[in-house]
Amino acid sequence: MNIPQTFWAWYNKHYTLNIIVAVALFAIQFVHLYWLTTHVVIHKIFGVSLWDPTTLLQNLLILADYTEIPALVSTSLIYLNNLRKKFDFKSTLYITLLYSQFLHIFWITDEFVVEQLTGRTETILPLWLAWVAIMIDYLELPVIFDTVNKLIKVLKRRLGQLKGVFKTD
Repeated sequence: MNIPQTFWAWYNKHYTLNIIVAVALFAIQFVHLYWLTTHVVIHKIFGVSLWDPTTLLQNLLILADYTEIPALVSTSLIYLNNLRKKFDFKSTLYITLLYSQFLHIFWITDEFVVEQLTGRTETILPLWLAWVAIMIDYLELPVIFDTVNKLIKVLKRRLGQLKGVFKTD
């Protein structure tokens, strides 16, 4: 077997664990999206923040946002595995939505990390592009929900298998 075949054989053998890791990493993004909505978006639109985290908490949220990179990779593998087996539009769409997240990651790096490190509030990106990056961040929601749904299905199937093992007639 070559390296890709070996990898995909391992991936499918440990599919339940791989999807649990993807969902766990993506779950952190709900905290990030809450912060993004209540602190960043509402503040930029209305000039008030519904949640103003301390500097330490905001720095932790920025660091947590970088768990998005392994979340994107682990979740991409789910949909690449699907496409490897059979082409389908849904997997292609979700991979496209996942990879669009990298623009958001660059925006967070530009605005918040630079601001935290230097105190400078200007951003290199034009404002309209920052808004595009913010909107793109919400595009991960359908992928998160679909990935959670996949996990639920896998766990139900595994539970059904366990029930069959312990079933007595």
